[in-house]
Amino acid sequence: MADENKHTATKKSTTVKPVYIIAGIIAVVIIIGAAYALTSSSPTVVAGDNVSVYYKGSFTNGTVFNNNFNSTPLTFIAGSNSLIPGFSNAVIGMKLNQTKTITLPVNEAYGPVNPSLFVSVPISVFGNQSNSLKVGGLVSSSTGSTGVIEAINATNVTVNFNPPLAGKALVFEIKVVKIRSA
Repeated sequence: MADENKHTATKKSTTVKPVYIIAGIIAVVIIIGAAYALTSSSPTVVAGDNVSVYYKGSFTNGTVFNNNFNSTPLTFIAGSNSLIPGFSNAVIGMKLNQTKTITLPVNEAYGPVNPSLFVSVPISVFGNQSNSLKVGGLVSSSTGSTGVIEAINATNVTVNFNPPLAGKALVFEIKVVKIRSA
């Protein structure tokens, strides 16, 4: 009889172990499911959403030209033409609080340098201000466009009306901080 009790005790312990294993598997499945539900239920940016982001813009050599991480977030409509196309489209598919880094080629940033936007203006147009003009200085056209003085000679001033970042590939670190559905 002692042998029978020993044998029964062994059977009980082997039948208990699979129950613990199954319970452990169920717990793992529940944890994985909960983690998936939490991450997949986070809002995702779609075209037309009103989005607020922090960003850091730099050149491909690492030089930073703009950063709003310690300032007010930039707010815009995702996928719209209110910003450079590569930036506006880059947020589509991002989740709330997600951060990513993108490199925009010239054509998705401010485009190539347009030679027709280098304008030669007679120096007489600047009147009394002609003596204070200098290369690198900013001037405004009659339409309100701002340009950079590229060259000055005795008769003309060459002004570049291209966007300052035209012709450059740009790197942006973007963090989505607010999504408002369209």
